[in-house]
Amino acid sequence: MELLNIIRQKEADFSKGQKKLAEYVLNNYEKAAFLTALELGQAVGVSESTVVRFASCIGLSGYPEFQRKLADMVQEKIHSIERIEIAGGTMPQEKVLDNVMKADSDKIMLTLEAIDRNAFGVAVEDILSAENVYVVGVRSCAPLAMFLGYYLKLVRKGVIQVVSTNTSEIFEQMIHVSSKDVVIGISFPRYSMKTLKAMEFANDRNARVITITDSKHSPMNMYSSCNLFARSDMASIVDSLVAPLSVINALIVACCLKCNEEVIHNLEELEGVLYNYQFGDNDEINLLDENVLSELKKMSGV
Repeated sequence: MELLNIIRQKEADFSKGQKKLAEYVLNNYEKAAFLTALELGQAVGVSESTVVRFASCIGLSGYPEFQRKLADMVQEKIHSIERIEIAGGTMPQEKVLDNVMKADSDKIMLTLEAIDRNAFGVAVEDILSAENVYVVGVRSCAPLAMFLGYYLKLVRKGVIQVVSTNTSEIFEQMIHVSSKDVVIGISFPRYSMKTLKAMEFANDRNARVITITDSKHSPMNMYSSCNLFARSDMASIVDSLVAPLSVINALIVACCLKCNEEVIHNLEELEGVLYNYQFGDNDEINLLDENVLSELKKMSGV
């Protein structure tokens, strides 16, 4: 509720129109979060320009940031209620599927609205230009790291999936990290000290460090040169990592589009290897989808 506190503190300095806006937002922020500047002005009885200036007066870059902060407040309120319901066992069983999937969908949309497009582009370029790419993620983030590592290996050479149960083994696998490499660290609350130490080590070796984490307040940012933020909230004991996975999926697709000829070559080579060396029965179903291969070839002009 920090935004509402700021509005209350500055209210005495507002113009007459801004005071009307402040009163409306303080009492109806759940509604205001879903209104455009024009719609909010009409609801209060002030001009659209007054709404835009109001956002600037409370220290924000503009109305989009103001609306995003209101939306964040609404989501936090909803998530708090859901966490209490789940923890207390009061959420009806028939509501679980709808509520959880709706909440996950909201996290993806909030991530999409807030993510730094420039940082995303830098991450793609760093991944493709590095000599080696190390991917680090433990505990609940281990599946995310495995997913990213698996598909990056189909895109380029030199991808090292760092897998370990203790910090010393992580350092053993990263002992050759250099300034020519990129290290991707994935960590969400509750943050992993193992992953954090791996990022510190990579930073000390002057490697490019990319973090996939939840916010600018994450300790992972201390050692990174490129940050990708994705919403992650906990319901009961379950971490929601849908939005981070979506960001990772976008990273993989962006890398594929940047070097699709190499991807085609790797996939075709892998298909041939599996055909020649598989034993007996085939345990893969449509490993290389012909439609996917055809689309990749169209993009590359093959």
